[in-house]
Amino acid sequence: MLTALSIRNVVLIEALDLEFGPALSVLTGETGAGKSILLDSLGLALGARADTGLVRHGEGQASVVATFDAPPPGHPGRALLADNGIDIDPGEPLIIRRTVKADGGSRAFVNDQPCSAGLLRELGASLVEIHGQHDDRGLLNPRGHRAMLDNYGRCDTSAVGEAHEAWRAAAAVLAQSRATVETAARDRDYLTHVVAELAAFAPEPGEEATLAQARATMQKGARLTDDLTVVSDCLTGSDGGLAQLRQAARRLDRIVGEYPPLGAILEALDRAVIEAGEAEERLAEVAQALSFDPARLDSIETRLFDLRALARKHQVQPDELAGLRGELAARLAAIEGGQEHIAALEADVAAKAATYRSAALALTGQRQAAAARLDAAVAAELAPLKLDAARFRTAIVPLDEGQWGAKGADRVEFEISTNPGAPFAPLAKIASGGELSRFILAMKVALAERGGADTLIFDEIDRGVGGAVASAIGERLARLSGGNQILVVTHSPQVAARGAGHLLIAKASDGIVTRTGVHALDEGERREEIARMLSGAQITAEARAQADRLLERL
Repeated sequence: MLTALSIRNVVLIEALDLEFGPALSVLTGETGAGKSILLDSLGLALGARADTGLVRHGEGQASVVATFDAPPPGHPGRALLADNGIDIDPGEPLIIRRTVKADGGSRAFVNDQPCSAGLLRELGASLVEIHGQHDDRGLLNPRGHRAMLDNYGRCDTSAVGEAHEAWRAAAAVLAQSRATVETAARDRDYLTHVVAELAAFAPEPGEEATLAQARATMQKGARLTDDLTVVSDCLTGSDGGLAQLRQAARRLDRIVGEYPPLGAILEALDRAVIEAGEAEERLAEVAQALSFDPARLDSIETRLFDLRALARKHQVQPDELAGLRGELAARLAAIEGGQEHIAALEADVAAKAATYRSAALALTGQRQAAAARLDAAVAAELAPLKLDAARFRTAIVPLDEGQWGAKGADRVEFEISTNPGAPFAPLAKIASGGELSRFILAMKVALAERGGADTLIFDEIDRGVGGAVASAIGERLARLSGGNQILVVTHSPQVAARGAGHLLIAKASDGIVTRTGVHALDEGERREEIARMLSGAQITAEARAQADRLLERL
C-alpha cells in the first residue's frame, strides 16, 4: 500500500508531502489545478520516462519519494528486489526515490540503493496500477491477460510448466545427438582410416619412454663394447687374472702343510678368487645388458620415430595415442549405432510432447471455465455503468506449436463489442475514453477477489457521466476498496462522497509564482468541496443540503 508521497520541484509543485490511508481516497479540484502533475510525479517514482519538463522552472532538479508498506513474503515485488540484490528488513518500509536534473539525466533508488529505471517500472507494476484514458498497461495490455485469467480462475500451470521443461530438455538432447551423429557421419572415412592406422600401430601408454631408454642403453653398449671385451679377456681369458689366481691358490694349497704360515696367504688368495669370480659374473651381466645389436637398435629407432610422427600428426602427446584410438573408435561406433539411439530419443521426445499436450489441453479447459465465469461477472457490472449495450468476452485462441510454452498453448485476450451487432475487438481499440475507464472498473471489480496490485489509481473514470452512473461508479470503487487501496481523481460529487479520505488539489498565485498544493479535508471542508462540485463557484444552501444527503446516504 502507498503510505506517503513527497514531491519537490515538479512543475507547479514546490514542496508537497502527502499521506495516504487504506480503502478509497478521492482527489478533487478545479480543472487545471494540477491533478495530472500529482499523477505524473507518482508515475516518475514508478519508473516512467524522466522528462526534464517536469523540473520546476528555475530549479536544478526535481525529486519524488514514494513510500510503501513492505511487500509481504511471496509478493512478486519482493522477489524482484531479491533477484536484484536489494533486501528489505522485516518491518522496514519500501522507499522509492527518483530525481531528474534540469539539464538531463535521472537517478533511481530503492531504500537508498541505486537501481535502474527499468527495475522501477517492474517494481511499480507489481505495486500500483494506474488506469487512465491513455493507459497502455494493465488491462489494456494483452500480454498480461492470460496471467489475469489464470489468477482469477486459479488455473494451475505447474503441470504444464514441468511438462514443457521435460519436453524442451528431451528435444535439446535429441538435437545435440543428431548434430553429433551428422558430424561423425561426415567424418566416417577419416575415422575409419585413423582407427585402422592406430590399431595397426598399436601404441601403448609409456611406450615412448621405454623405447628411448632402450635406445640410449644400446647406444652406450656400442661405445663400451671394445673396452668391456678387453676387460673380460684380462679377467677370464686362459692367461687372465682369474686363471692365474686359481693356479696360484692350487700350488699353495699343495705345500701349505709343509709350512703352516702359508695358510694366511692361501686364505687371501681364496678371497681374491671369490671376488674375481663375482666380478666376472657382473661383467657378464653388464655385457649382456649393453649388448649391441645393430638390427635391434635400428628397429627401436624406427618405432620411436614413427610413434612421435604419429603423435604430431594427430596433435597429441605420444602417450595419448592409445586413448585417442579408443575415443575415435567410439565415435566411429556411434555412427553405426547412431540411428538406433536417435530413434530412441525421438520416441522419448514424442512421449514428452504428448504429456505436454495433455497437460496443456487440461489447462485450456480450466481457462475456458474461468473465462465463462469472468465474462458473466463483467457482464453483471456493465448495465449499472451505462454500458448495457456492450458485450464482453474472454477470447482463448490456440497458439501455433512454435509458440507453446511453460504457460500453455493458448493466447488470451479480453475483447468487447460496444454496440449490438458490432464485432468483438481488443478493449483498447474500441472503447472511448469514458467507456474505457468504466470497462476497466467493471473488470477490476470482477477480478478484485483474485488480487493484483495492492494500490489502484483511476484517473477521471467518471468523465462524461453523472447521476445514477456516477453513483454506480462510486459504489463499485468503494466495493473495490474493501480489498485494495484505491486512489481516484474525480469530478463527480457522487464518487467523491464515497471516499474514506479526501484530498483537495488547488493552484494559488501571489502574482509572481504559481504553486499547486494539496490539502487533506476534514468533514466540514469535505462537505463544502462536494457542494462546490455540485453547484460550481457559487455554493448554494441547496448544494450543501445535497452534499449532506450524499454523505449521509453512505
